Amino acid sequence: MEVAEVLPEFADAFAFEEFNRMQREALPALLESEDNVVASAPTASGKTALAELAICKSLAEGGTALFIAPMRALTNEKEDDWDRFEDLDYSVYVVTGERDLNPRRARRADILVMTPEKLDSATRKHDSRRYDFVTDIDVCVIDEVHLLDADRRGSVLEVTISRLRRLCDPRIVALSATMPNIDDVAAWLDAPEETTFEFGEEYRPVELNAGVRTYTHGDNSFADKYRRLYRALDLAEPHLREDGQSLVFVSSRQDTVQAAKKARDEIAERDIPMGARGDYDFHTESKDEIDHATLRKSVLDGVAFHHAGLSKNDRDLVEEWFKEGHIELLFSTSTLAWGVNLPARCVVIRDTKHHDPLEGEVDMSPLDVLQMLGRAGRPGYDDVGYGWVVCDNAEADKYRRLLRDGKEIESRLAESLETHLNAEIAMGTITDLEDVMDWLETTFYYVRGQSKPDEYDFPNLRQRVRDCLEGLVERGFVETGEDLSIEATPRGVLTSKYYLRLDTAARFAALCDRVESEGDDGDAGRDELTTDDVLRVVATAAEFDSVSARQDERDAIDAVLVGDETDDLEAGERKVLAILRSAASGTTPSELRSDAWVIRQNATRLLSALGAFLDRFVGPHAANLARRVEARIENGVAEDAVGLTAIDGVGAGRASKLAKEGLSTPGDVVDAGVAGLVDAGLSEGVAERVYEGAQSLPAIEIEWGQFPETVATGENEVREVTVRNVGEPARAGIRVTVNGVEMTTTNSYLRDTETVPVGVFGADAEALEYTISVAFPEEPLIPIEAGRTVRVR
Repeated sequence: MEVAEVLPEFADAFAFEEFNRMQREALPALLESEDNVVASAPTASGKTALAELAICKSLAEGGTALFIAPMRALTNEKEDDWDRFEDLDYSVYVVTGERDLNPRRARRADILVMTPEKLDSATRKHDSRRYDFVTDIDVCVIDEVHLLDADRRGSVLEVTISRLRRLCDPRIVALSATMPNIDDVAAWLDAPEETTFEFGEEYRPVELNAGVRTYTHGDNSFADKYRRLYRALDLAEPHLREDGQSLVFVSSRQDTVQAAKKARDEIAERDIPMGARGDYDFHTESKDEIDHATLRKSVLDGVAFHHAGLSKNDRDLVEEWFKEGHIELLFSTSTLAWGVNLPARCVVIRDTKHHDPLEGEVDMSPLDVLQMLGRAGRPGYDDVGYGWVVCDNAEADKYRRLLRDGKEIESRLAESLETHLNAEIAMGTITDLEDVMDWLETTFYYVRGQSKPDEYDFPNLRQRVRDCLEGLVERGFVETGEDLSIEATPRGVLTSKYYLRLDTAARFAALCDRVESEGDDGDAGRDELTTDDVLRVVATAAEFDSVSARQDERDAIDAVLVGDETDDLEAGERKVLAILRSAASGTTPSELRSDAWVIRQNATRLLSALGAFLDRFVGPHAANLARRVEARIENGVAEDAVGLTAIDGVGAGRASKLAKEGLSTPGDVVDAGVAGLVDAGLSEGVAERVYEGAQSLPAIEIEWGQFPETVATGENEVREVTVRNVGEPARAGIRVTVNGVEMTTTNSYLRDTETVPVGVFGADAEALEYTISVAFPEEPLIPIEAGRTVRVR
């Protein structure tokens, strides 16, 4: 059955001309029915085409399609793959946390591509103009729906799909690798029997021979990696000698490079006939086209590596050359298993554990293992594919059971029920206990609980929900009315908006309460909240609970935190604090860099949330401090130059360069002008853009007017001080202190001028030191301050 015969107007959208047997059987359900569809099929059997069929039907009817990719790296691949739809004048738009959202483009898109996490965030804000496009979805394709069983991410996918169905009730098409309990997934998604497909191993294009091989575990983890590598090469060698390709999965990007280097030496030692050094054209192409120096040398020996940190150009070339047979042995991280279809005759999983910066050493998920092994066997080249898991003896039986019995898909919602329940209450979709039960009935958790009531403690579900609600009330996230209604508190709303774990939100709230109570006592100065307070509350956030400090990192941590009182912190918390402190000055020690990027990314998100808590419960000055700390960690700039990062186009490098030339604030930049910026080392074009950017920020002048120089003891009078914004309008906090004690604070959207009343009183002191301070909670600008001294006579 040819594509052009079935879908003549979409024939060019498919990468093949004829549907295979599996696709033909599912085709009527996808094109001739409006029912939801659930299909599981072996890896490499052509599931992607099922997604494209559902999308084509929606496009033909003038609808909007949403494709949920299991990870961020794959959203970019879909954008590239689906240029075919762009060529047919249908727009594809990827929405991820890495990209600035263009709501207008998202609203006009024919095909949206998102991760579960981004869709969760968007649906929580569906009633905003920015994210209203998520309520206009006609078909939602869930790629790899067995992600439901993944730690933490699984519950996100589950509640997001349930929420999306309540918001706009799109048609759901859920695709998966083989799973034993597909009927539970179909029941959750209301897919009838006639549109639920379980395609068995007979639909695999190449038979899979999978097994487990063990190695002798030693005391040194570094040496163990090489023991497993030699075991992997033992398994791959027979196939390499027969011109069969092998794909070896390892745990990290760095490991792909190191394993490839070692494998090249070992291949030469074993005299395995591989490589293309005699191919002049390939030699020239690799020399000219590859960006990564190590990869450039490696591919000539038929060995390569692939990970998300490579340039897109290098990844594309590796994939192309592997398909063409120039690369015979490829080392990769698990990302490749979920993305590009690169089958190999032999697949070996060298590492069943990996280091997660936030979790420490964790087991690879069973879903990842099965997904990787599914890459074994090259259609059209091999009759049999070979897949091996390399592990120590203690875990061998676990993996043998996995290969024999597969993995039932479980719900992970119970593990984070309180967090997701708080989010639903914050959105207003749950207002009483019965709403909670109605919500739960829309989840996979409820369906799975009916299938396995004892394991899910299903008979006690209502009591569990009551306990959960009581906990939310006790911790200040939810409040109940006399009529037993349920409503989110401001704390609960912010927790949901910023995607926080409840324990983290409670820590943030406790810090706000402490600062606010100090201010109420009347004896706390303007420095009651410090940078150290901010860094500590983030370093001890629940999001970092599983961070561990390896032995080789501890000296570097001690060096960064020398002089700090950190005896109250756990080793992992000290590591996070050290990374944040060093990141703020742009001097992260090399021993900490492997985990620093992930920790910094999470920390800047948490700092943004902390800023919102401080803004809501303490005030703009406290929020401004959090914003400045966030900008310093993001850019690695000194405290006195952080305001420069508020200028569009000024990052760490330019901020440091300008600060060295004595230009440390946007005001300095405006005063210097384009000529002064050129003198400071910027090119004229960059100088013009930076100058314009600095002019687009607020600029404050404080006018004291008829402020007295002296006041008699016992005398009281009120004078007015004018705060003038001669730059762009912005939200600001104006604070008045006398002798370090706050008198008044004003929140204002400062467009032009604000008149601030200041009481001058003859107190029992020799002099009164008045300070007016203006802070911007949403900008990393250093607060503008001006002072006057009034002598008491």
